[in-house]
Amino acid sequence: QLQVVESGGGLVQPGGSLRLSCAASGFTLDDYAIGWFRQVPGKKREGVLCISKSDVSLYYTDSVKGRFTISRDSAKNTAYLQMNILKPEDTGVYYCAAVLICEDPGIRINSWGQGSQVTVSS
Repeated sequence: QLQVVESGGGLVQPGGSLRLSCAASGFTLDDYAIGWFRQVPGKKREGVLCISKSDVSLYYTDSVKGRFTISRDSAKNTAYLQMNILKPEDTGVYYCAAVLICEDPGIRINSWGQGSQVTVSS
């Protein structure tokens, strides 16, 4: 059973920051690339950002460049999405996934978790 649990979301004002966590179980995150995705009601889930096994970033969404960063903590088998200078359009449910390579994020090894809600509003 290859699972992830996202946490850390919440309500934040524009310009604020949040850090989301992605705790993996049943596999080792260090063996894979890590992608973060988001979804809003009525729209398809979209890729946001991905890092390779060697932590090289690939941006799926240009709007988060310079604001979002992925990291990993090997000891905790947990990945993080640091989100800075948040904007209302960043609002959505955020999901993490372990993928073989960032260039093909459809090859996902874990089941989708429940995601973590991020709401950016004043």
